[in-house]
Formats: sequence, structure tokens, C-alpha cells
Amino acid sequence: MSFNAKPLALTLGDACGIGPEIIVKLHDKGLTAPCIVYGDAGALKRAAIQLGSALNIVEVNDASSHYWGQLMPGTLFVKPINLPLPTDLPLGSVDARAGRAAYEALCAAIDDAMAGLVSGLVTAPLNKEAMHAAGLDFPGHTEILASRSRTPHVSMMLVNHELRVILVTIHESIANVPRLLTKSLELLTIQQAEQACKQLGIAAPRIAVAGLNPHAGENGKFGTEDRDVIAPAVAQAQALGINVTGPWPGDTVFMRARRGDFDIVVAQYHDQGLIPIKYLGVDEGVNVTVGLPFVRTSVDHGTAFDIAGQGVADPSSLHTAYELAYKLSQNKDNFSYQEK
Repeated sequence: MSFNAKPLALTLGDACGIGPEIIVKLHDKGLTAPCIVYGDAGALKRAAIQLGSALNIVEVNDASSHYWGQLMPGTLFVKPINLPLPTDLPLGSVDARAGRAAYEALCAAIDDAMAGLVSGLVTAPLNKEAMHAAGLDFPGHTEILASRSRTPHVSMMLVNHELRVILVTIHESIANVPRLLTKSLELLTIQQAEQACKQLGIAAPRIAVAGLNPHAGENGKFGTEDRDVIAPAVAQAQALGINVTGPWPGDTVFMRARRGDFDIVVAQYHDQGLIPIKYLGVDEGVNVTVGLPFVRTSVDHGTAFDIAGQGVADPSSLHTAYELAYKLSQNKDNFSYQEK
């Protein structure tokens, strides 16, 4: 079967975790569009053997090869990195070699996405501790994506079948969040929320902004950030024609979004937005990076070292991330939304 679109890039993630296993399971289930895996072919072959998979794992030199646009059932194409992993790499543990390899694979995929060689990027989980052991000081995927693509600001959006949430601040301590909130950052995140929803096919998105403090600050009684920073940003976005309201109390706004009052919630910090998403289950949750010059989705779970190599990892989140990346890549509008 042939496709006009370029293939999706799929990164291996940390080879000591469940990344290789869920990638093999994804291919065994069958793909709806072509993709190329960036990472160590040996790790994928080992996973295939452990799972009893008959996949034909083929190494390719580059994403612009004649495999472009081809969907070949039973075949997994791999673009290897120049950092092969040992065949006896221990599964289920932190290993600097796997951390470095995961980083290099991600960088190669980002470079090809920036060069327009792939239609989008889907990432399997990496392990922050393993990357740190390899001397790489990044909090996670999002910061690497922004740095490598030289993108000044990106937002993290989490999506499942019941909620959509986008974060104003991402991997920051609670103590740092209040000073990081500015009217310009709030406005940009609201704009990116609108853009992301339109990419998902929502023509006129209804956006809710969660407050930072209890009861959204109650007009300064429980903190001034909601009154002095968030509310003015909401008003400015409304003046630009965006259908946004808030700040709403954080303890009820996600419930209201889940019952259909809003299409997306702008959350102020990491756990405020991720707890409601993950409470509903991580099996089909997807992480979308908004603001990049290319589409990027990811699983909404970690490397799961505790079950690595046991054959029991659920590929549902990866499958959903892959399908969403393909859907987003079909939209001809630029996926990025940067402050002008």
C-alpha cells in the first residue's frame, strides 16, 4: 500500500524499559501509515524474540530512502544510531548507555523532522535518571525537543478520550511556579490551546483556564496571581476573539470539562493538569508538544522498569499516540504557534 505522506518517526526510548516491547507490539498489531524507528536495532530484535514476533526488522540508512510512503505489513524499519547497545544490556534498570542512546535517537529524529524528512514524531518513554547518568541535564523530552529545534516556547498538552489539558509551566517546582507566571506566558498558552484544538478538528474551541490558588484566589484572599496575572491574560485573549473563560477553581474545572462544558483546560503547573488526566488511566493518554514546527506525540507513561522484558506491557498509549500523530500530520496548517 502506498501513501503520499512522508513516514512518521518513532523513537525507541530507553532500551532498558518497555519501549522496544511496545514498539514491536504496535507493529504486530498493524500500522495505518508508514513509520521508521530511530534507535538500536538489536534491542528491537531482542524484544521481538522474547515476544515470539515474526517481524522482519530491517535497517535503513535514512528516512528519505525508497521506503518513503510504503506500508509493508510484517516489517519494522529502523534507522540505527551510531551508538550500538550491548546485547547483554540489563533490562529493568538505570543504565547510562541506554540513556545516551535514547537521547541520540531522539536528536536524530528531531533533525529529520526539522529537515522535513518525516511527517511527525512519536516518542517512546525515556528515563531521566539514565540520561542524567550519561551526563545529559534535561528534565525530559519536552525540553530536549525545544532546545534541539531551537523553539523559544513549547507547551505540553495531554489528551485522552475524556479530557484535554495544556500546561502553562511544565517541569518546575511548586515553589517556582508563582514567579514564572506572567500575562504574556498565560496568553501564549491560551493561544496554543486554541491552535492545538483546531489541529484536532475542533473548529471553535471552548477554553477554560484553571486558577493557581484555592477558589481561584477568591479576589486576592488566597493569593494575588489569579487576579493580577491570569484574569488579565484571559481578558486579553477574549479581546483577540478567543473563546476562553476563567480563572476557574482548579478543584472543579476538570470535572466541568469532562462533562462537556469546555474543550480544553489550561492548567498552571504540572501536577494540576496531569493528575486528572492520569487518574482516568494512562493506557490511552497521549502527550502532545504544542508550538514545535513539527508534530510530536508521546506515550503518557514512563519506562516501567518493573515489568520490562516480561512481555506484559500495554501498547495502547503508543498506538493512540501514533494514530494521533498521523491525524495531526494530515492537517496542512503549521502545527506551531509562537508569540509574534
